[in-house]
Amino acid sequence: MSLDLDTLRAACVRHGTVARVVVAATAGSTPREVGAAMLVWREGTGFGQSGTIGGGALELEAAQRAFDRNGFTRHPLGPDLGQCCGGAVTLLTERFTADTLPVNDTPFARGPGAMPLEVARLLDHARARGLAPDPKRFGDWMVEPILRPARDLWIWGAGHVGRALVATLAPLPDLRITWVDTAPERFPPEVMQGVTTIPTAAPAHLMAHAPRDAEHLILTYSHAIDFALCNAAITRGFKFCGLIGSDTKWARFSRRLRASGHDDAAISRICCPIGQKDLGKHPQAIAIGVATQLLEMKKRQGQHSWTTRSSA
Repeated sequence: MSLDLDTLRAACVRHGTVARVVVAATAGSTPREVGAAMLVWREGTGFGQSGTIGGGALELEAAQRAFDRNGFTRHPLGPDLGQCCGGAVTLLTERFTADTLPVNDTPFARGPGAMPLEVARLLDHARARGLAPDPKRFGDWMVEPILRPARDLWIWGAGHVGRALVATLAPLPDLRITWVDTAPERFPPEVMQGVTTIPTAAPAHLMAHAPRDAEHLILTYSHAIDFALCNAAITRGFKFCGLIGSDTKWARFSRRLRASGHDDAAISRICCPIGQKDLGKHPQAIAIGVATQLLEMKKRQGQHSWTTRSSA
């Protein structure tokens, strides 16, 4: 887990002072891992909240006391909160405004007094290797990496399936989503934090601006646009490209792509259909199936095809 600085910044701009509660350490069975975090802000006579540290009773207590506490607190989950996990969680509560946000270009290491030697060594080792350190508590100090999305996902189409996909995938912390359709009114009035929308009359022309290692999901309202995007994706290069549709649609597209000069090896890299057939054809069911496959892809580094194909 990493500190999502963009989300924290947006919350501070919108709500002023925001409390961030992060799981700093765990012992035994706990609902979430070290680095899991939630944001809390004052809202009328109560509070608003985003993110989760797991466990309803733990979250409620942490949210209710977010503006009363600062620093580390330990919570035995069984005796104090009546939860069945049986372990214990140490939380770190900190308050931020837009003027006191962490620096974006370094792991977020903080604590009282001089930096402990073990923290300095950890940071030096991480920088030397170009790796982000895991979140960890060192006495009264806490170290967290700053979230930098590692995967570029381009979603082409803002219809029912496109909206379901964005709603399902946008909360995943390692995805940077670019969402494309043919007109501004094709998108919902409000778009989730971290999603970039691009209206363009010629989506296929935009494909040349996508990173060559981007992942693409093509599901527009037009078969002509879908085909143009597939053609452009093969020309541009990609890490993964999935197309919504039936086996019949893909057979027709394959013939046309072959006639356009693409070889079978390039054409076969496009996955069509997408989704998991046994989940059904409801937009949200398709989104769940696609999300599952994207998460599976993350485990299979270096592989560019999905093992499960089914009609969407």
